Amino acid sequence: METPRHSALVRVTHWLTVISFVALLVTGLEIVISHPRFYWGETGNVNMKPLFTIPIPSSRDTVPTGYGYVMPDQNGWSRYLHFESAWVLVLTGLVYGFASLLNGHLRRDLIPERGNRSLTAHLQRMRQYLQRRPPGADETSSYNVLQRSTYLLVIFVLFPLVILTGLALSPSFNAAVPFVVNSFGGRQTARTLHFFLTWALVLFLVVHVVMVAVSGFWARMRAMTIGTASTTETAVAEKEVA
Repeated sequence: METPRHSALVRVTHWLTVISFVALLVTGLEIVISHPRFYWGETGNVNMKPLFTIPIPSSRDTVPTGYGYVMPDQNGWSRYLHFESAWVLVLTGLVYGFASLLNGHLRRDLIPERGNRSLTAHLQRMRQYLQRRPPGADETSSYNVLQRSTYLLVIFVLFPLVILTGLALSPSFNAAVPFVVNSFGGRQTARTLHFFLTWALVLFLVVHVVMVAVSGFWARMRAMTIGTASTTETAVAEKEVA
């Protein structure tokens, strides 16, 4: 038996977000290689003591790393693709956000239900994950409280912050709206925060994939690709987890 799970809007924006995020991650790593030193404040250069350094060779021989060689310089295309992928992510997020407000997806599927907004409810669902207990029948067509809170955090906190800290690195953007970079305490502070926010999103991605696998990988993938969940596949996944 097939039951509706995800709308076309959710599925399309989900996969566009995945593609653009992977592109941003790969290109971002290439950009970091050009200067794997991080600072705090407005300015930062090779003559200053960094806040911390990633122990990898640089793609520029002017950056001291302690290694006797430099990495291939991929800074040109990576910056271009990073910028383009960021716009795909922003536009996709805006479409998803406005549509979710209009069609009730945000209120119905993402905001935790009134009786599940306590810390106890979150800890209880986390305990179920740790004990590898199978998802309940209600999760076939809805998110549980832990998923809802996590998605809200990612969508409305982490993604906006990683976008704003990224924009704060653009000289033209700073010239137009200088208060953004000032609110982060300087361009180098924004770059450092951008780095840590990115890895917070990577951590979310890893945990998300693991939870999908634990909850029934093929059933969840089916729901996120064709939009329906098979109760038979979900039942099999529950037995395997149990």
